[in-house]
Amino acid sequence: MSESSTQTTTRITDTPRLELNGQAVTGMELYPALGGYGHFTAMQVRGGRVRGLDFHLARLDAATKELFGAGLSGERVLEHLRHALADGIQDASVRINVFSPDGSVEPAPGVDPDISVLVTVRPPHEMPAGPLSLSSVPYQRPFAHIKHVGGFAQGHYIKLVERRGFDEPLLVGEGGLVAEGAITNIGFIEDDAVIWPQAPMLLGIGMQVLQRELAAAGVPQRHRRVRLDDLASFDGAFVTNSRGVATVRRVDELDIPLQAPLLSRLLDLYAHAPWDAI
Repeated sequence: MSESSTQTTTRITDTPRLELNGQAVTGMELYPALGGYGHFTAMQVRGGRVRGLDFHLARLDAATKELFGAGLSGERVLEHLRHALADGIQDASVRINVFSPDGSVEPAPGVDPDISVLVTVRPPHEMPAGPLSLSSVPYQRPFAHIKHVGGFAQGHYIKLVERRGFDEPLLVGEGGLVAEGAITNIGFIEDDAVIWPQAPMLLGIGMQVLQRELAAAGVPQRHRRVRLDDLASFDGAFVTNSRGVATVRRVDELDIPLQAPLLSRLLDLYAHAPWDAI
């Protein structure tokens, strides 16, 4: 990846490229995508490849079935994705939005739903190097298992905690139940095992890639309810999303250990996770 990922024949500007169903988008065609009902996935492309591509395609298909009553084939998604990257773009941040062009939620009886796919291409981004600091906030995403649009609360909490010197909010439910980061999943180290919170959350792509690599390496993983009061007992913590994995040094005023050998091992496992050709 190191050589190919640094070679691009097309430079992506800060102005995003948007394609709707494989065509350049107009303002009126884009309007239904802003209506607040739809879902998306976000991925990092390097050297024309994506980590966890099958996880992205499965996410889009499952959410489309749940929201619109019909699936979304991986081949259609790949066709639009390849078209958006077709003129030599090798490294990029890509967001794929799925929505109904007429704004409807359910099609008429006996009518297949009309589903649109919007691909947005921006310059590539990396996970902050870390270690990161998190601030707990009293919020859990509604319908947390879907990566749906309309994340005002998450965005606002991000701004609030950044003003206080933190890197990201940690979303916490009733009784201090830890769920996920605003744009990440969180995991913890306990002896030689990884502990994943058991709470309403999105199964993030980075999380799924890391779980696969940990399982292949024989690293124990457990799911259980984790509360804020439990964090002092862990040997380490980390966050992950499609941009990568980063260690956590602090949650609120609690310092989190950084010396656990398993922390460096899981970072290495993720760094060597395979990339899938688009």
